[in-house]
Amino acid sequence: MARRVAIVGVGLTKCSSHRTDVTYPELVYEAVSAALAQANLQAGDIDAVVYGSMDPFDGVFAPERWNVDACVSAGFLTKPFLKITTGGTTGGSTALGGYYHVASGMFDVVLAVASQRVGETLEAQLVLNTAIDPIYERWIGGGAITIAALQAVHHFLHYGTTEEDLALVTAKNYANALNNPYAHLQRHLTAEDALRTRMISWPLRLSDCCPSSDGAAAVIFASEERARRIADVPAWVRGAGQITDNYYVGDRPWFHDWDSLSMLARRVYKQAKIDNPLKELDVAELYQAFSVQEIIEYEALGFAEKGQGVQLIRNGVTAMGGQLPVCPSGGVQCTNPIGASGLIRVAEAALQVMGKAEARQVPDVKTALAHSWGAAIGFHTLMVLDRQSP
Repeated sequence: MARRVAIVGVGLTKCSSHRTDVTYPELVYEAVSAALAQANLQAGDIDAVVYGSMDPFDGVFAPERWNVDACVSAGFLTKPFLKITTGGTTGGSTALGGYYHVASGMFDVVLAVASQRVGETLEAQLVLNTAIDPIYERWIGGGAITIAALQAVHHFLHYGTTEEDLALVTAKNYANALNNPYAHLQRHLTAEDALRTRMISWPLRLSDCCPSSDGAAAVIFASEERARRIADVPAWVRGAGQITDNYYVGDRPWFHDWDSLSMLARRVYKQAKIDNPLKELDVAELYQAFSVQEIIEYEALGFAEKGQGVQLIRNGVTAMGGQLPVCPSGGVQCTNPIGASGLIRVAEAALQVMGKAEARQVPDVKTALAHSWGAAIGFHTLMVLDRQSP
């Protein structure tokens, strides 16, 4: 039987288009040292390190070989070190790696750290265009934006979703990001403002799309015995998992219904003993790189029936102060250091449970959900965190 595991420390960095004020190892060290400080731990207390980065976006091969300097500086030299790369889910997979390391009984305290320096690559979209099938599909230039646009077109066709609905999602997330000192895009943007931004790939406008960011995150996982000694309010892992869909995008009839995510959600909710996620979750940090994906995720994760996700955004259910606030941080739509974005979702969910989310804190959070997606919208990870030990 797996051991009980909790998050006891979180470290985040300020994200921007290009963090010219620090080297890449210094950026990683910024997150690692913050996580250690929050948990009041020293490097010697860490048993192993799980490191995530989506290499092509960094403009260098195997960035962990350089960024291990950050771990050496923190005192992790000679520690077991595992590298993880799974596309956009890299950060979520890194969190799962840290969790499984401890749950397995191999280690008691594990550092999960993920980073991305997208400002070092020539053009992120050129990398994203290689995420799809290289023989039959790559020639169409079907990168992340165009695939998300297909999701939007299908959702519009099947369920009557509108550009105005996407603008409401955007306005909510931009408003939330104003309360997040680590967010990349921090400016007031109304739904009307969003509808005036330029078209990128119909129906997605510039404001519907995430930025490319430099940033890093670190999360410390600990066994039950250690967690109770380290943190006054640990964030306990109640459920976690991942799922992989087929690689060929043309085989997927579900652009408007993320059924693979629904399958994963049912498995993870069963672990966490959640029957009604809209009522039983207090906050959710979703990986919504594009506004339409947040609406599709509402439906896939059981917050609403298929085709009814727009009602949540129209009625303010997922806004701060609503029944289930989604992305109090502003989410991926406002901050996207790609390989780290999934771990940031886990970090933000943990801060909510621990009551340490500062100006973006949702009152009385007991249970939080963290999600990430990656590849050609074919990978997903989920983690449920709780104030109470499972």
